[in-house]
Amino acid sequence: MKRLEGKTALVTGAGRGIGAAIAKKLAADGALVYVNYAASKEAANAVAKEIEDNGGKALLCQCNISDYDSTKEMIENIISKEGAIDILVNNAGITKDNIMMRMKPEDFDVVIATNLKGTFNTMQAVSKYMIKKRSGRIINISSVSGVMGNAGQINYAASKAGVIGMTKTAAREMAGRNITVNAIAPGYIRTDMTDAMPEDAKAKINSFIPLGYQGEAEDIANMVAYLAGEEGRYITGQVIKIDGGMSM
Repeated sequence: MKRLEGKTALVTGAGRGIGAAIAKKLAADGALVYVNYAASKEAANAVAKEIEDNGGKALLCQCNISDYDSTKEMIENIISKEGAIDILVNNAGITKDNIMMRMKPEDFDVVIATNLKGTFNTMQAVSKYMIKKRSGRIINISSVSGVMGNAGQINYAASKAGVIGMTKTAAREMAGRNITVNAIAPGYIRTDMTDAMPEDAKAKINSFIPLGYQGEAEDIANMVAYLAGEEGRYITGQVIKIDGGMSM
């Protein structure tokens, strides 16, 4: 029996990158995975199809998690169909980078609305069901930018630092109901965008990483699966940095 057999997982922002890798890993470990997307249905559908082609189970669910009412409705619809959401992975996030003195207020607000408030929206909506069941795993994807800051990302760093604060608070509030809440803070992770960079730009990025190379989306997905499974039952309120040593 696979370690997540019989579990239902919701992964937000699962149409690409880290979110897609997480969805695929949880499905490979036996979970029924709801692949959430805001706008990129084609990409999310490709993730779900790959999961199913590999013998897993996946369903699509469209929702912009920055919208409170839509998020609540999405959670309630999944619960009504499956009976529970056992694993919530808050991965959805956006960037609108600029130095502080040039940042537009609307660019600050939209990043906070998606990355921070969106995480609150999903956690609040799912928490009452997990509390009633006295069981659940919540894994929030933060960032090393939220741990150590990053020039040109004051909005993003604030949102991801806020996710860490919410993670620790939610972990304290729900520990008595056997619900664990943890955060993962990725560092530089390989993406299509970084792969397309000139070699000198890649070398500059790698020079900031003690291990000397960028991580893979699967490095994050593997930790999510660990925390979601029985092996992670005694871990809560933690921020696990997967960054090649950048923030040590």
